[in-house]
Parts: sequence; structure tokens; C-alpha cells
Amino acid sequence: MKFTENEVIQFVNENDIKFVKLAFCDIFGTMKNISILSDELPRAFENGISFDASSIKGFMNIEESDLFLFPDPSTLSILPWRPQQGRVVRLLCYINHPDGRPFEGDGRLILKKAIDAARKSGYKIEIGPECEFYLFLQDEKGYPTKVPHDYATYLDAAPVDKGENVRREICLTLEQMGILPESSHHEQGPGQNEIDFKYSDAMIAADSLITFKSVVRTIANINGLHASFMPKPLKEFSGSGLHINISLLKNNINLFDNQLFSHTPESDSFIAGILDKIPQITLFLNPLINSYERFGSHSAPKYVTWSSENRSQLIRIPAANGKYSRIELRSPDPSCNPYLAFALLIYAGLDGIKNKYELDSPADYDLYKAEDSVVKNYKKLPATLAEAIENAEKSDFACNCLQSGIVEKYIQFKKEQWNQYLSSDDKESFEFNTYFYTV
Repeated sequence: MKFTENEVIQFVNENDIKFVKLAFCDIFGTMKNISILSDELPRAFENGISFDASSIKGFMNIEESDLFLFPDPSTLSILPWRPQQGRVVRLLCYINHPDGRPFEGDGRLILKKAIDAARKSGYKIEIGPECEFYLFLQDEKGYPTKVPHDYATYLDAAPVDKGENVRREICLTLEQMGILPESSHHEQGPGQNEIDFKYSDAMIAADSLITFKSVVRTIANINGLHASFMPKPLKEFSGSGLHINISLLKNNINLFDNQLFSHTPESDSFIAGILDKIPQITLFLNPLINSYERFGSHSAPKYVTWSSENRSQLIRIPAANGKYSRIELRSPDPSCNPYLAFALLIYAGLDGIKNKYELDSPADYDLYKAEDSVVKNYKKLPATLAEAIENAEKSDFACNCLQSGIVEKYIQFKKEQWNQYLSSDDKESFEFNTYFYTV
């Protein structure tokens, strides 16, 4: 249910709400928030709540530091794990400059513009994320350890699968917050889990994913566990991906529907557009040094390919019909900023349609076992963060979609991180300590 400003204020007054968390993401996808007393909510809607944006990486310089949060009433959610007396709600926010101009680094604004661009071209994009994560034990002081929660494998059942009750609690919590999980199961790695969502509008999907990660961490901690969205926390086991399922609709008809068409020029060009732009935008889909250790192992993609059969390709077209028809992009990982990631993918697909890109033949075989003479015909995904940075620096496409200032700040921070990694004596420890506890 979507609320108006007046309905949110009425809900807060009638339901013993004492605190309101105003949440937003930095350009790297990390959730931030300010808590206000419920009496301050009308002021927040009318004038915004200021914060020091110079203290948020990638936002503003010290000499022009103020930005304002304006809550989006349609994103109202109660936080079910907080006390029932003096309850707490959360609202996601748009971000403005003091003079009322929208802040160009606001991920929700960037995605909104992409959604509007699709709509003006006659299309609607629906997205269903599939997000993997690991659960690890905590020590007696509550600090994360490197010991997995269990040693179950793909689709194992309890009691081997010790994550079953935790996933159940996560799903029930999400339902209370208005987010509808579709399925959940144990994944391939020890302590690895996956929860999938119902299809929704791209903005709702991004909002839900940000909320999902917060809920997973919270429920895990309540159960004495540490949840990690690090792409490759255990080197010898499967990495955690964020598989992005995308449907392309025109006049309420799903253009990927195999019952209606085998392929349409628009749907083919949409896929071709994403494949064409992937090397340029991988930095934003896979933003960590650790992200690139996942590629090419345990069915994670390595080449810029598509297939309706082989699960190891970059884009897979699942065997589904009707409203479930879709493409599945398999390279992104959960450390990305979903607002930027979804926006870039929408723009890439639209660019493919606009320029009538042709889709190459599918790679319906295992490229990892193919001969070199076959493999050399395919482009590879960037192999390191440094290579992804280099591709993004050369990309006019990324700058046009995200604005050059945001891209420059993003690249600058990633370069600093890469240089710190190169200069570290123990690179494995640097990588683990940088990401395991915070991603």
C-alpha cells in the first residue's frame, strides 16, 4: 500500500510511532540514516532534514556540505524487530540541495530518470532480484568469525541446513514490511543462502533490495550470526551473486514471453544493448576487489555471452512463459548499489533498442571446457577491479547516465582502494578485513 504525506502522518499519530528513520544510500550503496522524533515528520516533508554531506564519501566537499533529506511517503515501513511501544518506522528519502535542486548523486533520483526514459520510449521494466549471502558464526563477544553457520549444500533440508529458521524469520519480517519474498533455499556454499523476490517495478525492486540487506543483517545478528554479502568470502566455495531478472513490457505485453514470440527485434536489441555495455559498467555492478574472484568459477560468468540453455553464461533466458518470462543477468553481486546498477542496465537496453543492435548467436555450451579457438571469439568480463576502472574511465555511456561528477568520485575512491591493495604486504588479509565485516 502506498501512502500520501497526510496518511503517513495520520498513521504515525495513531500507531504509537515515536521515532522515524530517514534512510538513504551513498553512491556505493551503503545505507545511511537519521532518526527523528515523530513530531518532526511534518517538517521533514515540508522543508527536509539537513545533514553533513561532506562526511558521506562521494557526496559533497567541505565548502558546500549541506544536503537535505525529503522522505518518500510511499516507502513507509514499520521495523518489526523494534519495541512495540514507542515503535519505529523507516522512510526512504530523496536528496536535495539547500536551494531545492535535486542532488545529482541521489541513487533513487538516477533510477527514477532511467524509469522515466523507458516509459517515454513506450516501455516498462520489471525486475526480480535473486540475492545470495553467507551466514557465519559469532564468537562469545559477538564478533564475526570465519566459521560458516553450517556445512549444507544446494537445496539441503534441515537439520543439515541450519539456515532454514533464519531464512523463515527473514521472510516473515520482510512480509511485515510489505516486501514479498517468492522463495528461499540453501545455496551451494557452506552457510550460503538465497532469497528471491516477486517481480516489481524497478524502483520498488531497488528499495526492496536495500531493505532486504538491512533485514538479513539484523535478523542474523539477533540469532547470533554474521551475515556477509561479500562476493567471495570463502575462496574455495561458491561466490554470492545478485542475479538480476529483467522483464521488458510494451503495452502491458512481456516482450520476452516465449508463448507469444520466439524473439522480437526489440527484445533481442535490448539484450544486445546490455551485452554491448557490460564491459563499461561492470565497475558499478561488481565494485569490489573481491568481486572479480567470483568470475569464472562455480558457474559464475566470465565471458560476454548469452544462452537459453547454459546456466554459466552472462545472460540466461530461463525456460519460463507468460509473466515469468525474463532474462537473467548473472554477473552482478550484492555489493553493488542497486539504484545505479538497475539504472545503467535500463539505459543499456534502451540504447540497444534505439540503435537496433543485433543479437549474436547464443553460446549454448560450456565455454570453460571449450577449445581456445572457440573461446577467443568471445569478449571477457573485466578480470580485476583495475580493468573495470579503466573501462569505466573510457566510457561516455556511464558518464551520460550517471553524470560525470558522480562517475569521477566513484572511480577516484575505487582507485584509492586498489592502490591500497597493491601496496599491502598481505593482500588476502587486506581484502578480507576491508570487506568481510562491512559488506
